[in-house]
Amino acid sequence: MDKRLLTFFLLAFFLKGFTQSDSFDNESILRPSKAAFYSAVLPGLGQLYNKKLWKVPIVYTAIGISAYSYDFNRKKYFSYRNAYKRRKAGFKDDEFQGLIINDDRLLDGQDFHRRYKDLSMVFMVGFYFLNILDANIDAHLLNYNVNENLSLKPYFENDNLTNSSSIGFKLKLSL
Repeated sequence: MDKRLLTFFLLAFFLKGFTQSDSFDNESILRPSKAAFYSAVLPGLGQLYNKKLWKVPIVYTAIGISAYSYDFNRKKYFSYRNAYKRRKAGFKDDEFQGLIINDDRLLDGQDFHRRYKDLSMVFMVGFYFLNILDANIDAHLLNYNVNENLSLKPYFENDNLTNSSSIGFKLKLSL
């Protein structure tokens, strides 16, 4: 009897009890602050958090083209700048020797590429912040239920008295 009682208590103590799991779907509500933080850490990560995978290539294309343009214009800017400085120092062996004769054209090229280098940086920073803003707004809007009860339809009415027509929009909201 003692062996059976001991075995029963050992089995009861060491075996886990199994219960039926809850059947409802526990979809977590997306937090906009978390999506914005993820996008700030790594561009496109907030869009992945929001499950909008199609936006990630757009984010990287926009930031990548801006970064490439910045790098291209930075290299050209320093090329024109170094050629101008070398010509002023008395050297005649720069890369523009046969192409650009006047030193003022070197200054114009330097100003041109400096301006577009700065503009590319503005676009790159702008696309970065737009990425954060998009992730934040998208996480906010995913919590709203948009269904067929909200509709916007064009409205045409013929006025028989004046024999003219009027055009408008009709907003229908059914709750």
